[in-house]
Amino acid sequence: MATTPSRDAVEPALPGHSHRPLASEGVGGAPQARSLGELLVVNGIEVIYNHVILVLKGVSLTVPEGGIVALLGGNGAGKTTALRAVSNLLAGERGAVTKGTIELRGERIEALSPSALVQRGLIQVMEGRHCFAHLTIEENLMTGAYTRKDGKPAVAETLEKVYAYFPRLKTRRTSQAAYTSGGEQQMCAIGRALMANPSMVLLDEPSMGLAPQIVDEVFGIVKDLNEKERVTFLLAEQNTSMALRYADYGYILENGRVVMDGAAASLRENEDVKEFYLGVGGADRKSFREVKSYRRRKRWLA
Repeated sequence: MATTPSRDAVEPALPGHSHRPLASEGVGGAPQARSLGELLVVNGIEVIYNHVILVLKGVSLTVPEGGIVALLGGNGAGKTTALRAVSNLLAGERGAVTKGTIELRGERIEALSPSALVQRGLIQVMEGRHCFAHLTIEENLMTGAYTRKDGKPAVAETLEKVYAYFPRLKTRRTSQAAYTSGGEQQMCAIGRALMANPSMVLLDEPSMGLAPQIVDEVFGIVKDLNEKERVTFLLAEQNTSMALRYADYGYILENGRVVMDGAAASLRENEDVKEFYLGVGGADRKSFREVKSYRRRKRWLA
């Protein structure tokens, strides 16, 4: 018997938060000179696995063109499912979007195949990197250009651009991917996506399993790609502090619902976000009564 969503499945944003990124705000809330239109609009989607398990419950979000938007939350919050719904990779996990709409540049895309989405400039970098272990780094990168039809010179130009952003990959271009580090494999996975010449990249847990300095390097490259190449990013990330440092806007998911959203700068300063996700605050709670109060406050995340 299918799980029935409650009447409050579409969760309203908390006071002071809208569900649409502000086109005039960037990192730190500073005005942006660039004009940001709506590239991706997800409106009230529900996702069910195996015809039974309701995972996303009325999720809505907007990704502006040329922006970096972060999906935040713990394990099981629904971040990866949201990305797979956008890239239409749910079928492989016996999942399906059963309600709501997903639009890319105003076009409904729920029924499009993943390959058709790649041709429209939308591509996903999966969690866990998933490089072809027996291929070299350069061969892995070239697989990303498989769908391109603009000729070998254009592909070669993109390859050199990828090497410019990821100099480590150029050094290891003849090495088998299986014998490279986790950080190099993550760079290879992102570079492979860039070889398709996308306008939007869905990035799933880019920091997972990486050393802190490598995480900084990867996120710094993502920011450079956004600013210099105008690539739009929607990233799912558990490392809330790192994601909010580089993103323009963030959505916090808990139990398949968006419970809070806002400009990255405002989320960084929000007391609940600090306490629940950044490990800051809450030090003054000393009595059991205060702990119970804390649990009541945390209901907005349930």
